[in-house]
Amino acid sequence: MKKINGIFVMRSIAAFVICSFPFLASAEIVVLKASTIITMDEKNPRAEAIAFDTETKKITAVGSLNDVRASAPNVAIKDLGTTVLMPGFIDPHNHPILSGISTQAPAYWIAPYVGYKTWADVQAKILKSDKEAAPGVPLVFNGVDRLLQQAPIPTRDILDKLSPSGRPILVIDNSGHAVYFNSATVKFLGWKGGKPPANPVGGSYGRNPDGTSNGVANEAAALMAVAGPILPKAVPHMLQSSAEWYALMANNGITATSEHTYNSGQYKAYLALASVPDSPLRMHVYHMAIDADAGDKVTWPDPSMVRKNGIKLWADGSPWLGNVAQSFPYLENQRTKDAEIIIGPLGEKGMNYTRLQLDQLLDKYAPMGYQMAFHCNGDVGFDVVLDAYEYALAKYKLMGTDHRWRVEHLGAARADQFKRAESLGVTVSLAPFQYIYWGDLLDGTMFKPEIGAQWQRVNDAFKANIHTSFHNDGSVSPPDTLRNIQHMVTRTTDAGTVHGADQAVTMDQALKASTINGAYQLKRDNDIGSLEVGKYADLVELSADITAVNPNEILDKVKVQGTWLGGKKIDTAKFIEEISAIDPSEHQGLADATLKTVHSH
Repeated sequence: MKKINGIFVMRSIAAFVICSFPFLASAEIVVLKASTIITMDEKNPRAEAIAFDTETKKITAVGSLNDVRASAPNVAIKDLGTTVLMPGFIDPHNHPILSGISTQAPAYWIAPYVGYKTWADVQAKILKSDKEAAPGVPLVFNGVDRLLQQAPIPTRDILDKLSPSGRPILVIDNSGHAVYFNSATVKFLGWKGGKPPANPVGGSYGRNPDGTSNGVANEAAALMAVAGPILPKAVPHMLQSSAEWYALMANNGITATSEHTYNSGQYKAYLALASVPDSPLRMHVYHMAIDADAGDKVTWPDPSMVRKNGIKLWADGSPWLGNVAQSFPYLENQRTKDAEIIIGPLGEKGMNYTRLQLDQLLDKYAPMGYQMAFHCNGDVGFDVVLDAYEYALAKYKLMGTDHRWRVEHLGAARADQFKRAESLGVTVSLAPFQYIYWGDLLDGTMFKPEIGAQWQRVNDAFKANIHTSFHNDGSVSPPDTLRNIQHMVTRTTDAGTVHGADQAVTMDQALKASTINGAYQLKRDNDIGSLEVGKYADLVELSADITAVNPNEILDKVKVQGTWLGGKKIDTAKFIEEISAIDPSEHQGLADATLKTVHSH
């Protein structure tokens, strides 16, 4: 017997014989006892103890203490006391590299839900940071939200007043569709006469009447041109910033996630993040369809840690900017006017692709066997996506197969659309954060109550039996799974208000959306998402039984105490140290690679 990471283990021939792992020459078994274990396995929903093998990283027994003890009779039991164990949470739609670079120090996260409720708060933060930072160092701020913070468009003139030191300043819109900058940035970029270059394809620059920059760049191509030269100066160790977001996700109980705007420039970074001993997340990438090499086969040394799942496409834009393919208009009022929302409705004019273009993209990628994943918010957009999916699935004889094509976000989706998705074998990942943070504006300020109160119809999605999951879509919202669960069960916004009470879900549904359903969408339900023999020992430790507390008090009474990945207790501080030791010069290309992804939300 010896001690590993504070837990007594021993090589036990009986353990692997009983647990049917004949391929092991020897097995090091760890046994944990908890106050209760929520397995998310319908055949065995609760347990007292769990055993796993530190070599295979997989569960060897889960059940009563006596049964688990019998499977490993000579192994000391680690009693976790009042701790509750669950499968690690799964966030099937995120953007870890972009999120880390744009929100973690030395960048500044100025979103309303991290403490900057008003435009006055944002202004004060920019002024303070400009005063305190080392002279000449560019500063990056992310998360200004014109609707929630009632902010004006932060043009060059406005930002010049907030940066008296004369350093370059970048302010990224929380939607990810725009970046704002000051005169020092224009000078740094070397734009002759202060005039931006010609608009790139798919992007644009804001211009004053005399043709000079007004300090605004819209969409990915223009964002890259502005922010690409600035980011390496402002964020010198981009890989470490990415690791900070990994750690934030792990500290919120997440053990598996995705990169939903992958490009080949991120390959080395995801390889490095997965390669260190304390890497806390299993990663699944979806390559942007707009890249010429999106269909290329990509592998990593350990596909259990990083793998390529599919192709990412965009149907429409962001509800916070008004460029959404929906059948209903925004309400005209001072709030939507100040945010310069397009009242609409845009209908199919809000689509990023024509139906012909969608068919061409699916014709290209469907025969390759990839899983498709569509960003979509509007109801019109969802109809078009389902039409395109149905056509391609039939054309390539995929109807009725286990393809698991996905659609993401779907704030304005209708109940009948979820039923149609089920008939096609399409699964959806919904975005509780849209309701949690914007719900009080959605209902009656942005849209009529019959639309706004029903935003994020999570109950309708569950009724359709389409393996509904919840995601956070960093950096648009924090990776806070417990918050998603509390607010989708109670149907409350962050302010505690209820809108569309009929769309509340049960605790069991919310837990499935945060574990096994996310695993299903990542095509990993065979080895993660529930605690079963043969699956990876990916665990989250909770301070209390989430099913036994008042749902309105989850955030107060249930705390994440740690995670295990493949039977290893994760030390997130050590993980960050491991990544920070990597030479940052190896990953300077992350600036351009990351900026290709900022139009994704």
